[in-house]
Amino acid sequence: MSEKYIVSARKYRPATFDTVVGQRALTHTLKTAIASQRLAHAYLFCGPRGVGKTTCARIFAKAINCQHPKGDGEPCNECESCAAFNEQRSYNIMELDAASNNSVEDIHTVIKQVQIPPQVGRYRVFIIDEVHMLSNAAFNAFLKTLEEPPEYAIFILATTEKQKIIPTILSRCQIYDFARITVPDIVEQLERVAADQGIEAEGAALNVIAQKADGAMRDALSIFDQVAASSGGHITYQSALDNLNVLDHDYYFRLDDTFLTGDVPQALLIYKEIRDKGFDSQFFINGLAQHLRDLMVALTPATAVLLEMNDDVARRHVEQAKRFAPAFYYRALDLCNTCDLNYRTATNKQFLVELTLIKLCQLLSPTPLQQSQQPALKKVTPAQQPAQQPAQPQVQPQPAARPQPAPPAPVAASPATPSATGAAPRPVSRIMVNRQPAAAPAPAAAQQPPATTRRTAFTADDLNRAWQKYIDTHPREQLLLSCLRNSQPERLDDVTYRAKVESQAQVQVMETHMTSLLAFLRNEVDNDMLSLVVKINEGAPKPVAMTDREIVEDLMRRNPEFASMVKDLDLTLN
Repeated sequence: MSEKYIVSARKYRPATFDTVVGQRALTHTLKTAIASQRLAHAYLFCGPRGVGKTTCARIFAKAINCQHPKGDGEPCNECESCAAFNEQRSYNIMELDAASNNSVEDIHTVIKQVQIPPQVGRYRVFIIDEVHMLSNAAFNAFLKTLEEPPEYAIFILATTEKQKIIPTILSRCQIYDFARITVPDIVEQLERVAADQGIEAEGAALNVIAQKADGAMRDALSIFDQVAASSGGHITYQSALDNLNVLDHDYYFRLDDTFLTGDVPQALLIYKEIRDKGFDSQFFINGLAQHLRDLMVALTPATAVLLEMNDDVARRHVEQAKRFAPAFYYRALDLCNTCDLNYRTATNKQFLVELTLIKLCQLLSPTPLQQSQQPALKKVTPAQQPAQQPAQPQVQPQPAARPQPAPPAPVAASPATPSATGAAPRPVSRIMVNRQPAAAPAPAAAQQPPATTRRTAFTADDLNRAWQKYIDTHPREQLLLSCLRNSQPERLDDVTYRAKVESQAQVQVMETHMTSLLAFLRNEVDNDMLSLVVKINEGAPKPVAMTDREIVEDLMRRNPEFASMVKDLDLTLN
């Protein structure tokens, strides 16, 4: 007859302090207290689920009653007392689940049991699990016994929510805080379990299980049993992903490429592929935020230790992190967080996620339409192509042998000056300048996003020149120009600048034009990592109320041409 199957969480439950996973400092303290016979009458074990609180309480009860204890405080696991504890037939231990026994009557039952001394051994140990579930009346009934129990009684209270326990109980206990078990510690324990059961397991698969367990060893062993049952004795990375409904890192790395190149269509196709596999959109956006967070911490060696993953995946994150600047991570994480906050109330949840992906793609690279338009904007810039330049060089070149007619006089004259013949000047040069770029075929590179990210170093003066050029190029955007003229960018770091505006309305104007503005500035300074932060200038002077006459006088003072017009037309204010 085959041996009865026992789940791993019970089969591999620690029997000594040394076999407890991930709590070395705490178990060392308990062993030292046992070895030196410095025992308190009440302990409080608190921490997340599945980290060993109840297990350590049972080992502690066994060790203090062991007939042949080891010198370091460990139980021998061989004497009659230890055997009774291991077989769960010891009368020296009493466990109470406060989640279902939280009344005053239940505590009175415990108090009556406290009066009975141990028949074998030296101590009776009372373990109350989930103690925070006790009612206030039960806590108050328990106070006197907890503070002054018989010398043979020891109480061990366990809880996952220490903040719910009343202060009078906390003050009567020695408090031990259990830590979450780290991913490497869980993986190491799972490797031992797999070797003991004769199961082959890939390190990447065990890492997925450990991350899914979220710091709980009990959860990790339960998940391990689940994956092992369907893997036929060989746990692979793919089988772990399939059984646990976990999204592969490759999807997020593929999305990184779309963010670098601004490939919006490919990003949306990857998102569709993820949805077709049955993954929830909010689960996906949270996973993307976690991926970007991991890349951000991998960018700096000092924070790379925060990566809870195996070495191969961690190295891949470190290499990928170097492709982005820190400013990208800050804005990308903010977009993902905003999407997560708005997801519950969004009417069209799919559109919300797709819009977030589009914004992420535009953080570094402009859209193809913006790139194809950008060269035309540069060519019509007045600083690059003065209106006074003769029209002939802009037309298709004529053969050298053919004589060229002399340029008409109106071209050299000011547009406001009439010609010698009295006819209006022909705006030939203006027409030719505007039409010439359209005649030339657009370069191939302008039709698609750049293959690599541009990272040319630039100075604040370079950006200021590009800023002014954008102002000169967009004379019709009056609201935007008013913001740009009054908000010279300030340098925060090598690629991050801040523009201060006067009001929230100007912030909205800047954000509306942010995509085209960033595309223009990045193209001018040849650096796709440039980012711009808009902030309201709190120290700016508040607007002053003015009468109509004061407004006109102010305009005349600041604009001489307006003052001249008022004087020539003899205008007055009613």
